[in-house]
Amino acid sequence: MSPQHLSYLPMLVFCLAGTLPLDPAFRSQVLRQPAHLMATIVLAASPFLLWDVWATHAGHWRFDRHQTLPWRVAGLPLEEIAFFVVIPIAAILTYEAVRRVHDRRHQDNNTRQSGRCP
Repeated sequence: MSPQHLSYLPMLVFCLAGTLPLDPAFRSQVLRQPAHLMATIVLAASPFLLWDVWATHAGHWRFDRHQTLPWRVAGLPLEEIAFFVVIPIAAILTYEAVRRVHDRRHQDNNTRQSGRCP
């Protein structure tokens, strides 16, 4: 296995490294609700994974064996399966962080408009 086989993996690590700190920074507690998180991931990932398996077997696209790890599940490299776990986590963490910032600004604006001190 060469370093080229790890081409896909650093992108996934980068996505997680960039978004995991959002959970404690904005106190969204996404990671403290593993059942909800897993349900969301399964619901979001399932149709895409099924499509990916079908499209790969039908020859619509392929994964370069020189740029992915050698292990496959249903014809998909492990990194492709991990993509459908990592990206929903990154999206949820980002969404919750943005929502919290928006809610705080909205609350601050309402407080100012009502004439009360924060």
